Amino acid sequence: MPQRWVLHVDMDQFLVAVELLRRPELVGKPVVVGGRGDPTERAVVSTASYEARAHGVRSGLALKIAHRRSPDAVFLPVDFPVYEEASARVMETLRAVPGAVVEVLGWDEAFVGVETDDPLASAREIQAAVLEATGLHCSVGIGDTLVRAKIATDFGKPQGTFRLTRDNWMEVMGARPTTALWGVGSKIGKRLEVIGLRTVEDLAGADEEALVAAFGPTNGPHIGRLGRGGGRAWPDDTPWVARAHGRETTYQADLTAPADVLAAIVELAARVVDDVRKEGRAVQRVHLKIRFAPFFTFTRIRKLPEPTYDVDAIAQTAYALYLALDDARPVRLLGVRGEMVPPEGGY
Repeated sequence: MPQRWVLHVDMDQFLVAVELLRRPELVGKPVVVGGRGDPTERAVVSTASYEARAHGVRSGLALKIAHRRSPDAVFLPVDFPVYEEASARVMETLRAVPGAVVEVLGWDEAFVGVETDDPLASAREIQAAVLEATGLHCSVGIGDTLVRAKIATDFGKPQGTFRLTRDNWMEVMGARPTTALWGVGSKIGKRLEVIGLRTVEDLAGADEEALVAAFGPTNGPHIGRLGRGGGRAWPDDTPWVARAHGRETTYQADLTAPADVLAAIVELAARVVDDVRKEGRAVQRVHLKIRFAPFFTFTRIRKLPEPTYDVDAIAQTAYALYLALDDARPVRLLGVRGEMVPPEGGY
């Protein structure tokens, strides 16, 4: 009987790759996609080509800094509709794989569960099918769990494959820092260091009671499983249901007056309500994200008296969260997020 394998399909430099299909003259050049494509404005890098990455440009970096690091780079604006169309074609191609179970992670990556005696052949067939359908390249991580497949992909980039299983997990990952694990960021990594766990091997052999004491009865054992590459061994193709919708804006000029902050919040709340109305589920909690100049970020949440689609009620709640911070510094970024009531039957 064929063995079950998890393939993690990750599109290579996805947004840039889509742009290169439209602008083949840019192939081989440093290209950065982000904001409105103007490196003098406040915005961040969404994706950088491998040529730009060689100069230290990465996702999330301010465009101004990206321009300093790669002054010869071509900067392009984000074009969401085009990327969404390309993503839909990628996922349609994956779902057409006979017998595959597809769990979408984002518009440029997905887990694909296959039953086969030759997972490498399956990975290469998927790469060929995606390239034929979209003109785009992808890398594929092969694993016996979702965690191992996800981590394996980075070893195969770009346009390659890599297999990571129980048999070679410690050989490949053991000496690496815990932050090399999917799901372990810098904050968790620092907390693990405090209790003497610096490498994946340290974490894999850690006492579960110590992890529970440091991270709680649910997160502690989960983090321990990550160290061993454990967790789910098969994708879940249950359709994803949104829990919330949010909108945020980084302002080219700081907002200095409370009235301007309120007006901006109202605009964001109106866009959120447009999104949640399409879901047919009212907002029950309001989340405010605010970044004061130069770069101090806060998030606050408040439950509404009753679920609503009322823009003013949502905006006033977000504004009250802003006033409660009692901070007169100029505002650089605002975000409003509406957490919706659960669907009938729950998530």
